[in-house]
Amino acid sequence: MSLHPFAIELLQFVLLLGLAPAFAGWVKILKCRAQGRTAPGILQPYRDIRRLFGKDIVLAENASWIFRFTPYLVFGVTAVAAGIIPLLSVDLPLSATADVIALVMLFGIVRFFTALAGMDIGTAFGGMGSSREMMIASLAEPAMLMAVFTVSLASNSSSLTQMVAVMGQAEFAIRPSLAFALAAFIMIALAETGRIPVDNPATHLELTMVHEAMILEYSGRHLALFEWAGMMKLTIFFALGIAAFSPWGIAADGDIGALLLAFGLLVFKLAVGALIMVLIETGLAKMRLFRLPEYLGSAFLLATLGMIAFFILE
Repeated sequence: MSLHPFAIELLQFVLLLGLAPAFAGWVKILKCRAQGRTAPGILQPYRDIRRLFGKDIVLAENASWIFRFTPYLVFGVTAVAAGIIPLLSVDLPLSATADVIALVMLFGIVRFFTALAGMDIGTAFGGMGSSREMMIASLAEPAMLMAVFTVSLASNSSSLTQMVAVMGQAEFAIRPSLAFALAAFIMIALAETGRIPVDNPATHLELTMVHEAMILEYSGRHLALFEWAGMMKLTIFFALGIAAFSPWGIAADGDIGALLLAFGLLVFKLAVGALIMVLIETGLAKMRLFRLPEYLGSAFLLATLGMIAFFILE
């Protein structure tokens, strides 16, 4: 028995919406254990989202339609990104018309409107966070594209489904080009998802805020949508790394047995990936803002070395 491709697409949407808060809770549990603190529980993000949806919205008097519209756009576009990445199967209707370039474009749309919303009501924190976010984006996006293009060279396509199909059938081997690209992707993922050493999602200190500064004026369901979208983005970046660098186990069709196996392997890979990220965050300190160009420049250099290594060695 097999599922229709549209059913698999819908299943991925539901899976991302439901799994993202649990994954964020798992990351928080690991981080608390690594730092010797009491963990809040894996269901705490669900409680936080429910609590925020139950609160009233407080809007500034000069807030425009951009400030009101952005939370819904951010949540919707982030959810659409889940339809491009093959989480369970490569047999997806949306993935046939979109590739990794379109995925980066979707993230760019989210970042653009979030920065506009941060500056919309004219607060100092919002403008500061928006300018910092654009500075990071101008360096992170080229490095991300370069890292994924290295994988696309190995699969002769920028389509994620084609990457999964080719890389999943290839024999396991340590390839220098993919090793450089993976190191660059990990550095970029930490920056794009606002994790240490680039940003700290658990702080509201003026000197360290980036993403939190842009959404500081939001409340109620607007803030809930932002928080939920942030959890989904974290899960999406892990899923993108799995699809590009470790696609083994992703189903080739809609067979239910293959989908269940793919789901089990996805949960396992996410758990291991979260552990690796927590170890990186625990071992590093928050980086100064003016050191970020060096950090992201290093990621771009690693991605470029991966591409050069592909042409020279492969």
